[in-house]
Amino acid sequence: MLPINLTEKFTQFTDHWSPHIIGELNGQYVKIAKVQGEFIWHQHEHEDELFYVVKGQLHIDFRDKSVTLNPGEMLIVSMGVEHKPWAAEETHIMLFEPKATLNTGEHEESELTKKELGKL
Repeated sequence: MLPINLTEKFTQFTDHWSPHIIGELNGQYVKIAKVQGEFIWHQHEHEDELFYVVKGQLHIDFRDKSVTLNPGEMLIVSMGVEHKPWAAEETHIMLFEPKATLNTGEHEESELTKKELGKL
């Protein structure tokens, strides 16, 4: 049980849209990622997904609206809701998701799909 310094963890990688595991709790991974540009439309049929913005600004498009998150803000996307995250500038985010959650959802595989995640 040691403190986790998010600033230090974000210095350990440069890739975008590639989550890294920084902790585990109650069957969930705590992940961090740097994001920039657009992700793909996807949904998670069996899991909710929590996005927390550490640095920058994250936009999440839904079929009927768009939500903008600033540093210190979070959003929980309910299971089954189609969404597309994007960021105009590099943004640092933290995610809380069940261990089995695939970043592009169960049915949408693309070059952004990450089946194996690194641990920091």
